[in-house]
Parts: sequence; C-alpha cells; structure tokens
Amino acid sequence: MAEAKRSSRINELENELNGLEFLLRQLEQVQEGDIPSFLSETGYVSKQEIESALMKVTQSLRKTKGEPKGDQAEIEEKNDPLTSEKFPLIDIPDNMLTAEQLKEKRKQLFLKTTSEGRQRAKQKRHEEELERERRNQEDEVKRLENPELYVEQLQVKYKELCEKVEQRKRLKTNGGPTNGNNISGGVGRGERLSATQRERMRLLTTAAFDRGKGEDTFGAKDEDWQLYKLMSKDNDDEDEGPNEDESELARLSSRLQEVDPTFVPKLDVGTSQSTEVPRLRPLTKEDFQIVFGVERFRCPEILFRPNWIGIDQAGLDEMAGVSIRRLPSHHQELESRLTSSIFVTGGSCLFPGINERLEAGIRMIRPCGSPIKVVKALDPILDAWRGASAYAASSQFFTQTFSKMDYYEKGEDWLRGYELRYTL
Repeated sequence: MAEAKRSSRINELENELNGLEFLLRQLEQVQEGDIPSFLSETGYVSKQEIESALMKVTQSLRKTKGEPKGDQAEIEEKNDPLTSEKFPLIDIPDNMLTAEQLKEKRKQLFLKTTSEGRQRAKQKRHEEELERERRNQEDEVKRLENPELYVEQLQVKYKELCEKVEQRKRLKTNGGPTNGNNISGGVGRGERLSATQRERMRLLTTAAFDRGKGEDTFGAKDEDWQLYKLMSKDNDDEDEGPNEDESELARLSSRLQEVDPTFVPKLDVGTSQSTEVPRLRPLTKEDFQIVFGVERFRCPEILFRPNWIGIDQAGLDEMAGVSIRRLPSHHQELESRLTSSIFVTGGSCLFPGINERLEAGIRMIRPCGSPIKVVKALDPILDAWRGASAYAASSQFFTQTFSKMDYYEKGEDWLRGYELRYTL
C-alpha cells in the first residue's frame, strides 16, 4: 500500500516537473513585452516564480525517490530567491544597518533558523519513513524465503532489544547495572554526564548567575543566539539512542504480531516479570453459538413499555385500561362485557404469551375480581384487512362514511356531532 502511494506520488511529481520545464522552454521563445500576457494564462507571475517552483518539485522528487541531495541542489537552496525575499537583512553587515534594522535582522535570523529546523525535522521524518519502508520490504522478502527462520530471527532481535532498553532504563534510574539483587552497582546519572551535558549545565548556570547584573545586552551579537543551540537537549546524542532502540522495538513487536499468532508483547519493558504465552485450544461449537437471555422477552415487552426505547407513550395494557375507564360509570354491564371480550389482531399477536401478558397488565389496573378475557384473531395478519375489504364492498359503505376532504374542511368537532356509540 505504501509502495503504491509512493509510486503514484513520483508519477505526479514527474508530470509536474515536465510541465514546468516545458513552460520555461516556451517562455524563452516569448518576447519581453508579451511575457505578462503569456504568464497570465499559466497562473504564475514571473519567471523567477516558475524556477522556484521547478526547484521545489525537483527536491520533492528526490526526497520521494530517496536520492541524496547533490551539490547542485545545495547551491540552488542557497540561491533560493524566496529566502532572500523573506529575510532581506540577513546578508547585510551590521555596520550598514540602523538600530531598528538590527532588531529586525535578529528577528529574521531567528525565524530563518526556526524554519530551517522545521525543514530538517521534516526531512528527517521523511528519511525515517523511507528507511522503515525499506526494512519492511527486506523483511517481507526474508519471510517469503523461509518463514520459520524469519520468525525465529525476529524473536531473537526482539529479545536483544528488550534487554538493551531495560539496561538503559536501569542506568538512567540507578546509575549503573545491578549486581543481581536489584542493587545499583555504579555511579549515579549526575556523576556520569557527558561533555555536551556538562557544557550545557555550565551555560545554564552562567545564564542564571548573570541575571540582574546591569543592563541585559543578550542578543546584541549574532553569536548570542547560538547559545540556544548549545543549551538545547536536541544536541545530546546520548538521549537519542534509546529513542531509536524503542522505535525499532515497537516495529519488531508490530511485525511479530502480524506473523506470529503466539507472540505476546511485553506490556512494560524494563520489568523482570515474564509474560506467559496463552495456550491455543481447538475451536468448538460453543464458539459459534449466540446465547440469548432476557432478550427473548425484552423485545416484545416494548409494546407494553415504549419508554425503554425513548417513546413517551402508554403501553397496550394501559391504553386498554384508559379506554375502559372512559365508559360512563352507570354502564357496569357494558364494562363487564367489554373486559370479557378484548379482541387483539395484527402481526404482533403472534408473539408467544402475548394474550397472557396483556391480560395480566389489564388485571393490575382493574378492580379485583373483574372478568377479563383476551381473544386472538384466527388470522392476526390478514383478518383486519379482510374485514375492511368486506365493509368497503358493502352497499352501506358510502352512507356510513365521509370523505377525507370533508374531515379536513369541517374538523373533528363535526365528527363528534354524530354521537357515535359502541354496540355489541
């Protein structure tokens, strides 16, 4: 995948490079007065901008291909017109500048150094990525040649790097290797500083000691700004070693997880606890089964408790109870007849135990001893449709119904005027 992206990127850069070179050749044949009109169609302002773009594309192509920079590339970088435009005061001597220009020059010098540092870091990351791709390709070739030997070699490298990283961590913590009883056997870290670290400590101490002594003239000279590089920890080569080892260790761990199913990486490199490799067992039929528990009745229970899925409505049993309570209080006989013939239809009636569940829910909200009976349709899926179809085919359909337009025009109050009644 990475190789395909890299090839695609190389093709794009080569096409762009050929286009810029062709544009420069055409520009040489254009007369001086016609250059602005010619460039207006290309999107560039001047010939220098095209040359700068050509140089950047060339550098990007070399980086993508992994080629080292040549002398010509370094000369082109130094003569980059954009650099002179961004930092025009850097190459001018101090005796030719005013006080304000000197301050601006120091600012430009700082910005240029920062920009160059970012470019170097970007180049370093790109080179590291290319190096990782190269190693992965070499590892893949070795794996295809002899998979067993390849895995064994990876495990040996991983073990050696683990021991190396553990030893470095012990040295940082205790100052030296242990003697077998986890007791430090050497000097502390503060007593074994390198020459670079000692120089950095001296500069930091001097800078702190000089604070408050007269006028602060730091930065008046260009050499002062170089102290930041000496004080920076980035120059400490000793601190960069473990990072490379740890990154390589992470790469080996990731690679082993891909090619060795029994490999288990160490959670914390540097501890003496060994990680036990899990035992593999053959798959059984239980590994391919899905066990159902309360889901068997919780799904149909939504009909009675819609709030489980965030719907603020009453359930079937509560709606039936509300309908019964709306009957006039003096119609006790009608109420008993209704509760004795609660008819349910629809596809949800096919749930096992739906009649018993609805009856139990209604019984909880009815007086004790009330007769309650739930009757299911013979064909819950089609009985409602068959009844509506028979009613629509009867001769009384048009005399007992009204149109949708009448309802929208006259409203529900007009419907109440008919005083509809329920009869058995």
